[in-house]
Amino acid sequence: MKTILEPTGRITRRKYLVMFVLFYFINLLCIMLIYESIKAENWLTFAVFGILLITTIVLLLVQAIKRLHDIGMDWKYALYLLIPPPVNLIGFVYLAIKAGHSGPNKFGPDPRKTDVV
Repeated sequence: MKTILEPTGRITRRKYLVMFVLFYFINLLCIMLIYESIKAENWLTFAVFGILLITTIVLLLVQAIKRLHDIGMDWKYALYLLIPPPVNLIGFVYLAIKAGHSGPNKFGPDPRKTDVV
């Protein structure tokens, strides 16, 4: 069974877009709370939301790798998504818009035929 933690296989645009919006919203929320915790000198809150921010960034990259696989590209292109905005936002939006290969490719079967969601 595939999980959101495994950077193997392929995902559809719809699944990627749902995950992207969810994780990007969590990232923005974490950044705001980290900023507030620095102003209030609340280091425990800073640490908790810093760990959550790093976790969601990693999960977002894993989903981007799966989406790159659906397009037929290697995982190495996900490194471009580590460049600060606006480059990474353009890359994430590109992944949401670009249609994947129909049928199986070297990264796995067509996710439109195997995904439930």
